[in-house]
This record gives sequence, structure tokens and C-alpha cells, in this order.
Amino acid sequence: MKRFWKEVAVVAEDGGWAIALDGRPVRTPQRALLAVASTTLAEAIAAEWSDVGETIDPAAMAMTGLTNAAIDLATPNPAAFAAPVAAYAQSDLFCYRDARDAALQAEQAATWNPLLAWAETSYGIEFILTQGVLPVDQPQATVATLQAVVLAQDAWRITALTPLVTIGGSLVAGLALLENAVDADALWEAVSLDDLYQERRWGADSEAQKTRAAHKRDWDNAARFLRLL
Repeated sequence: MKRFWKEVAVVAEDGGWAIALDGRPVRTPQRALLAVASTTLAEAIAAEWSDVGETIDPAAMAMTGLTNAAIDLATPNPAAFAAPVAAYAQSDLFCYRDARDAALQAEQAATWNPLLAWAETSYGIEFILTQGVLPVDQPQATVATLQAVVLAQDAWRITALTPLVTIGGSLVAGLALLENAVDADALWEAVSLDDLYQERRWGADSEAQKTRAAHKRDWDNAARFLRLL
């Protein structure tokens, strides 16, 4: 779609903030009014529309895209939207350790154990660790508690959690960011630990680096969206 507007404005709308293009409100793909409760998020969305060149590039409008998802996909049924994220309570990356490389095991323990300990203390739960990739059943109380934490979030925070958890493979990492317990860069290093270790040991792979860079952009955008709420 080509740019058809000249002016972008943030306007008050029913206790929140909407975005207007030449006085006309921006709407989501489902034709709902694109409105947010946070002025900082509204300003970030407006900046994306102001920065559009001749044609719209959705990839360059992450705050708009996440807001669309929150309104169109998460808000109608937050529990259903959150279910895939809540499922990571059973298979958190941090519980799976390498089975053969002692050096990698040591790095995993040094980085991941404190994050698991934070979750155990914060939510009154415990995790079972395993070596290798075969699934291990977490205690029912742990799974139930973590899933309840996810389902208690509003549609906007669930929207932010979704890319964080699916990219990183760790619900604990997503919740640590949600609770402001650990910063986004440190958590990215934690969820990328295995890849970075293999890269140090065997050398860089250009395609793997491109994929990780794309995931990092999505991670950073989700973290920014969460901060702006």
C-alpha cells in the first residue's frame, strides 16, 4: 500500500489514545479502532506511521503490528490466545541441559540456574532438570501455577509475552522480563546461550547469524512493546 497521508497525530479517544492520519483514525485489520491506553505507546505507533516512505513496510512497524494483534487476536479471547505460551510451563528451555559437553553444562548452570531460582522463589514452585532433549514432566503444581500466572495477564501483556516465549523457548525468561526482574539483553543472552556457545566453538554460520539477528529484532520489539504499555 502506498502512503496516502501527510499528517499523523495522536488523539484522545475514550480514555485512551488513537492515531489519526490526516484526521482519520487508524484501524486494525479487523476494522477495530487502533487505540491504546499508554501515551508512550501511542507516540511510538504514530512515529512508525510518520516514518513510512512511499509504501508501507509492516516489518518496520512492529508497535503497530503488536497492537493489532492485541486488539484483534488477544482481546476477544485472551485465554485461548495465551494457551500456547502457557504450555511452555511444561517444557522450559532452562530445564534441558546438554548431555555430553561439560563446558556447556557449566555455562548453562551458571546462567540458567539463577533464573530458575528466581521463578521458584517468586512463584513458590520447583523445577525438574534433565540432560538431553527427551521430555521431562514438571510437577503438576509448577505447571498449574505458571499457567495461572500467564492467564492472569491482560491481552496486551500476553501479546508481548508470545514472541518472547516462542523465540526464546523459555516461559521463565518471558516472565522475568514481564516482572522487571532481569533486563531484556541479559535474557536474550540466556536464551541464546546454546547457539552462542556452538558458534564460539565451531565458528559462525552466516545463515544461522541472519536467523538469530531476525529473532533478536523480534525479541527487542516485544520487549519494547512491553515497556511502553
